[in-house]
Amino acid sequence: MTDNNKPLLIKRYASRRLYNTETSDYVTLEDIAVFIREGRDVQIVDLKSGDDLTRQYLLQIIAEHESRGENVLPVDVLTDLVRSYTSQAASVVPQFLQASFEMLREGQSKAMENMTKANPMAAMPGFEAMRAQQEAFFNAMTGGMMPGVSKSESKDDGDDLDQIKDQLAALQEKLSKISK
Repeated sequence: MTDNNKPLLIKRYASRRLYNTETSDYVTLEDIAVFIREGRDVQIVDLKSGDDLTRQYLLQIIAEHESRGENVLPVDVLTDLVRSYTSQAASVVPQFLQASFEMLREGQSKAMENMTKANPMAAMPGFEAMRAQQEAFFNAMTGGMMPGVSKSESKDDGDDLDQIKDQLAALQEKLSKISK
């Protein structure tokens, strides 16, 4: 059993191959991305020098996803990030981004908590299907950023985003009526 509170240690060999120290096998960037989507923290270290390469590899994962058309970061945001490296805003940007993502995660967590079995609506027929659609909606909107929910776990019923939004709005309306 692994300790999920401790970062998964990945060692980079001189050949640039990445080695998972927990499972004793080689991994790819996509494998590392899956670990992260599943909520696992990773640390990538150069075997020879001991340098922490985590940031470099995370940026590479993002760049590969963006280059495949999985655009999460709008061009304006990327442009502003580049500008922040040469301005006084560089000291504020990391804290702002971290706080923004933390608020996003907290909002998602609260929304998912409202959809748990402890909810009085859980006994309602079709509730589990609505919860699954809510989860799929959050996954689609965040690109799988929710810890513990991977894209492969969400169901793709072929519903378009507008239908999911309508169902979400209806469900939120019902929840607000029940909580009053």
